Amino acid sequence: MKKADARSRINELRLVISHHNHQYHVQDKPEVPDAEYDRLFRELSQLESQFPDLISDDSPTQRVGAKPLKQFAEIEHRIPMLSLGNVFNEDEMKAFYQRVLDRLNIQEINFSAEAKLDGLAISLLYEQGKLIRAATRGDGQQGEDVTLNARTIKSIPLRLIGNDYPSVIEIRGEVIMDKQDFMAFNEKQKISDSKIFANPRNAAAGSLRQLDPTETAKRPLSFMSYGIGYYSDDVQFESHSEILDRILTWGLPVTTERRRVSTVDECIGFYHEISKKRADLKYEIDGVVFKVDALKFQKIMGFISRAPRWAIAYKFPPEEEITKVVDIEIQVGRTGALTPVARLMPVFVGGVTVTNATLHNYDEVQRKDVRAGDTVIVRRAGDVIPEVVSVIKNKRPAQSKAFCMPQNCPDCGSAVFRSEDEAVFRCSGGLFCPSQCIQSIIHFASRRAMNIEGLGDKLVEQLYREGLVKNVADLFELNLEQLSSLERMGDKSAQNLIDALEKSKHTKLDKFLYGLGIREVGESTARALADYFGTLELIMNASNDDLLAVSDVGPVVAENILAFFKESHNREIITRLQTHNIRWPENIKTADTSLSGKTFVLTGTLLNMTRDDARNKLLGLGAKVSNSVSKNTDYVIVGDSPGSKAEKAEKLGVVILDEKAFESLLSSI
Repeated sequence: MKKADARSRINELRLVISHHNHQYHVQDKPEVPDAEYDRLFRELSQLESQFPDLISDDSPTQRVGAKPLKQFAEIEHRIPMLSLGNVFNEDEMKAFYQRVLDRLNIQEINFSAEAKLDGLAISLLYEQGKLIRAATRGDGQQGEDVTLNARTIKSIPLRLIGNDYPSVIEIRGEVIMDKQDFMAFNEKQKISDSKIFANPRNAAAGSLRQLDPTETAKRPLSFMSYGIGYYSDDVQFESHSEILDRILTWGLPVTTERRRVSTVDECIGFYHEISKKRADLKYEIDGVVFKVDALKFQKIMGFISRAPRWAIAYKFPPEEEITKVVDIEIQVGRTGALTPVARLMPVFVGGVTVTNATLHNYDEVQRKDVRAGDTVIVRRAGDVIPEVVSVIKNKRPAQSKAFCMPQNCPDCGSAVFRSEDEAVFRCSGGLFCPSQCIQSIIHFASRRAMNIEGLGDKLVEQLYREGLVKNVADLFELNLEQLSSLERMGDKSAQNLIDALEKSKHTKLDKFLYGLGIREVGESTARALADYFGTLELIMNASNDDLLAVSDVGPVVAENILAFFKESHNREIITRLQTHNIRWPENIKTADTSLSGKTFVLTGTLLNMTRDDARNKLLGLGAKVSNSVSKNTDYVIVGDSPGSKAEKAEKLGVVILDEKAFESLLSSI
């Protein structure tokens, strides 16, 4: 066959095979028997083998073929992959619905209602219709590059169908394993004496994270879309429902269990309808997601911390089981909080075997009257920590004793105290307490903080008990000889940890702040501090008034921050960390301007810049940006479809600027 004829036939076969892949894996409507499909595939493979220079990476034959990876690379999401807030009953759902109406100042609104898939979230980046990259959710800001593995999933097209898609688009969804496929897969694992997975979600996650793509290809994975992230502006969308419809035409599957609903009664009705279907669906779901349908309203609603205001997950009732409490022990956290934990007779609930359950605090233990030896109902909802729901009193042993909190820390012997305004008891030992030290190091090394790969809980405890690490700065003084001498730590593992420590030195200011473990300074607050001040030095030397100017900081948090940086040993540890060349890009603020110290509030949708862009410009000019309007507000910037903030500003006599006036103000600085 001549090369020109081969090229023509190869292109024809690729189109035909891609069509049959779509019909089989997405539409679930195969048009040809397996034997015919196999014949077409063999013909394409033979032609590509005969003319290797005609092979392209989006050919159906190229789904598997890459070498195994040593590790996954990290990818920064252009738009963060956020989590969803949850509701668990009708009253909470009604409250969410009303919050949306109130924020938008309307009487009724359309939602896109969809079954919530229980899989592993990933994003697929297509450029000019071609699959370029796939990444896991990760921590929401950064995920792992799983492109080679995603290419092995037949329901993920290597090239989009049609030509009405944006030139660049990120399609988001879940990698799942169907219930029947999961059961068959686990049977094979059992026969080969390989790992047995607890549920389809774990099996899907473990399969997608195989370093060898050929191993992933052997797993029965599929993909289902739930929306999009970043996309170029050469194509526009009006609603989320439209997006899902378009995704389907491009060759990607979307759940059939979806509907556009309006009233809160329709929302609740759809939830109950899906709940009844749940057991009969071929894939696992754990609730129903409701998203404000109109994209213009989504923009107005915005986000809070790690979740959008315009969407909610109405979760199914959590799974429950009966077991016995073997004992009640105390765990000491990094802030000294003493948490009672029930040690349980192992029980399979919520897809995993549970041996421990939180009792939250002493008041909760008293309220439920949980005792060692009790028969209890244990609940586990999704990835939430298992908890004891209630005690079956008629099965209580005759000699049982009520639980009492210890007067001294079980780990260091220091006195235990309880503040009047807190429900928790705390150890007074501070960094003298081994548990607090260990937990502070574990927190510092965690993925959402410094992300020191390979430094797990047990290894941190081992390093502490061996006297090699007493605080976070000690981590960066470890050497290969010390680590190699540890039990169950070979030369290779030791070198991997040294490499991970070195890699973690390149971080971000907000992650470093969060890793320090300042009480009540979570990820959102750490990011707000980093964005507002720009440098660690400014944060460390900030006054109470300076801190209160940050939108996410209140009086209690400000007091905690001041107390932390007042302690000389905390400053000493930070200095030691800096000598080890831990660094991040700093957003150094410009000199004082006429806007310095002025407080701005942004409301509505800006046409020529995003709210974040406007906020960053103001912060760079020394202004403060608040989320609420008060008598101390200097300016309110009003975009399209403003909310109640504009009305409040008018009542208070605050200066209101439209976008054009705002741009003029910026250009005059």
